[in-house]
Amino acid sequence: MSEETIIVDAKDQILGRMSSKVASLLLSGKNVIVINAEKAVISGTKERVISRFKEKFERSTLKNPEKLGHRNPKRPDGIVRRTIRGMLPYKQEKGRLAFKRLRVYIGIPENLQNAKYVRFPDAEASRLGNRYVYLGDVLKFFGWNE
Repeated sequence: MSEETIIVDAKDQILGRMSSKVASLLLSGKNVIVINAEKAVISGTKERVISRFKEKFERSTLKNPEKLGHRNPKRPDGIVRRTIRGMLPYKQEKGRLAFKRLRVYIGIPENLQNAKYVRFPDAEASRLGNRYVYLGDVLKFFGWNE
């Protein structure tokens, strides 16, 4: 790892706020590693969040209704990557290069056990009170296994 690599711990971090911070770090030229992707939180009640994901996963096309429309990620690391990508200018070269500097992991890899992690104080889940759900809990409802 180089000096400009930043390791972000997603545990108890609001997904959208954390993603915007990570996107700005990527655009400034840093390499970013996000760990504990399954422990990121989404604001809202569990029923509301699950219904929104269910609606997203069940979209189909009129041309071929048996096939689902877009292929949405169904693992926590894929959803975090996709959220961060949505906050980058991905269709421009600087956005594509920034996205290549991103790594997202479920849990903590062995080579990063003793590393220092960065947490964003304004993205803490404690700001939400008790109306949030963990990303891993939502995806377990759809069949994701750890």
